[in-house]
Amino acid sequence: MKNSRKIKMILTRKPTIEGAGVHLHRVFGFSELPRLDPFLMLDDFRSDTPEHYIRGFPWHPHRGIETITYVTKGDVEHGDNLGNKGIISTGDVQWMTAGSGIIHQEMPKGDATGAMHGFQLWANLPASQKMIAPRYRGITADQIPAVELENGVTVKVIAGSIGGARGPTDDIVIDPEYFDCTVTAGQTFIHRTDPAYTAFIYVIGGKGTTDGQAIDNGTLGLFDAGEQMAVSAANDPLRFLLLTGKPLNEPVAWRGPIVMNTQAELETAFREYHEGTFIKNQ
Repeated sequence: MKNSRKIKMILTRKPTIEGAGVHLHRVFGFSELPRLDPFLMLDDFRSDTPEHYIRGFPWHPHRGIETITYVTKGDVEHGDNLGNKGIISTGDVQWMTAGSGIIHQEMPKGDATGAMHGFQLWANLPASQKMIAPRYRGITADQIPAVELENGVTVKVIAGSIGGARGPTDDIVIDPEYFDCTVTAGQTFIHRTDPAYTAFIYVIGGKGTTDGQAIDNGTLGLFDAGEQMAVSAANDPLRFLLLTGKPLNEPVAWRGPIVMNTQAELETAFREYHEGTFIKNQ
């Protein structure tokens, strides 16, 4: 297929423990820098075992990044130092811009059956915006448009646009697309992309192929440059998250929940956190 993106790298999620003892799967993170620029990390926290997630992520800081939490089953309670609080429920997205600094907590609660399913993506901020005022975009499930394309392919549009539908997020510096795609059994989804943008898919259900390579639940396919991608489902529907974004091509200094451009900036952030001067906008 002319100008079709080839697979550059296949990643498989790996179990890890974060927060106060949350069992989850890391899809990519620090060791993959900078191959998924502007994206930093993707965690898959799907679980049907409450003791694996209930301790949650107590109060912790962020600076220099955006965290995008997409809940597909269950509830996550959140709160921050500015007094914001609420619940991210099934189908909801929270797009949090940490900017100059925020201290918050995220406490998964699951649903009535004990299921807690979702994903958290970290996106980098450019040097020019790392110290902007923090902000939230709280997006409820009914605000996320769903569009049906050819061959019965359905797409929930969290960010970007496709098939005449536009996601509810805007004014995001990396100009992302974030789709939740379901491809009908035996069908192929073809999507045009900006050739200069990073693009990957993360499979969350079913089996299929892309660029001749097999993909299934828990598999990430990072694409090389190209004008479009093609993803085919096998004998059952294939569901995946599709992400594209404009690379920043900037140095990254990263330690824990804080991502800056230099070691000096990183040391300043942690010093301010310990001295109580971390929060700049109240």
